[in-house]
Amino acid sequence: MSLDLTQCSDGELTALSLGGQQAAFREFLRRYKEPVYRLIRSSIGDADEALDLTQETFVSAFAALKRYDPERPFRLWISRIALNKCRDWGRRQAVRAFFRKARPIEDAFDIASETPTPEAEAGDRAELAKVAIAMSRLPQNLRQILVLRAVEELSQAEAADALGVTEKTIETRLYRARKQLSEILNAKV
Repeated sequence: MSLDLTQCSDGELTALSLGGQQAAFREFLRRYKEPVYRLIRSSIGDADEALDLTQETFVSAFAALKRYDPERPFRLWISRIALNKCRDWGRRQAVRAFFRKARPIEDAFDIASETPTPEAEAGDRAELAKVAIAMSRLPQNLRQILVLRAVEELSQAEAADALGVTEKTIETRLYRARKQLSEILNAKV
């Protein structure tokens, strides 16, 4: 008789995975792939990149499985890994954007004003109506709180654990995130 992995706890799956049972890895994927993907997609806003980062998250998690504490929820542990992957991705994007915008020094005198045209401003205001775009304008630490609390519906304590901060920090950042998001969305009027 074979073991029904769907009935195993995360701690039991960890022990089986560390013992080399590939089926236990697949059960972790089955349980947590969708929530991790949603978290990443909500954090970075790019569905294709989110797929890649989801894979990277699970590869990293399985490589570090010996460090997982079975007394704590696996979902929070892997969410923390996913958020770190999002931060790394954001840093890489910032570097790439910098080099895409970089111009030769000889062109320094020919650079036009970076003040947006009235048409561009109108287009920007129209796009702000979309909550996903408005959220992407929030600082990463505030956007993460909104994603964890509103999208992933984690409790304040779970969100604090996932981000490695206190519950009071979560409460404060959530207040700031909601306020800034509201300001961004109302700026379109």
